[in-house]
Amino acid sequence: MAIEIERKFLVEGDGWRAGARASRIEQGYLSNSPDVSVRVRIRDQAASLTVKGERSGLTRDEFEYPIPLDEARTMLALCVLPPIIKTRHDVLFAGRLWEVDEFAGRHTGLIIAEIELASEADEITLPPWIGAEVTHDPRYRNSVLIAADPLPGTLGPAT
Repeated sequence: MAIEIERKFLVEGDGWRAGARASRIEQGYLSNSPDVSVRVRIRDQAASLTVKGERSGLTRDEFEYPIPLDEARTMLALCVLPPIIKTRHDVLFAGRLWEVDEFAGRHTGLIIAEIELASEADEITLPPWIGAEVTHDPRYRNSVLIAADPLPGTLGPAT
């Protein structure tokens, strides 16, 4: 079974920017409930459809499939809510890949770092630019951010 095990953190400062590799992401949700979400994503010129389901702890079910780019664009148009736009920065630290998402639009100013783990027991070395952990705070899930007003501390205008 396909699973995702990840931890999420807020980011402090710009120390992560040096050497980061950036790509643009646009993603929307075709279905979104507390227990399961169906996401369509375009990252640069590649597209995917992802189904995520709830479990416990840091682990979630995740099924991701590549789809044709033109079909992804059509699916994004079917989404009820406007897509999330963000720049993903791939950052290597202590031999591990961190994904740092810098949000645009109404969530401008929000920067979240994620690290994928092989198991919930994996130990990680936190980079100096890591702030508070938000792994268990549902407000920081993309599936929640898409419908939410900007979180306190972000720079985007409230909608």
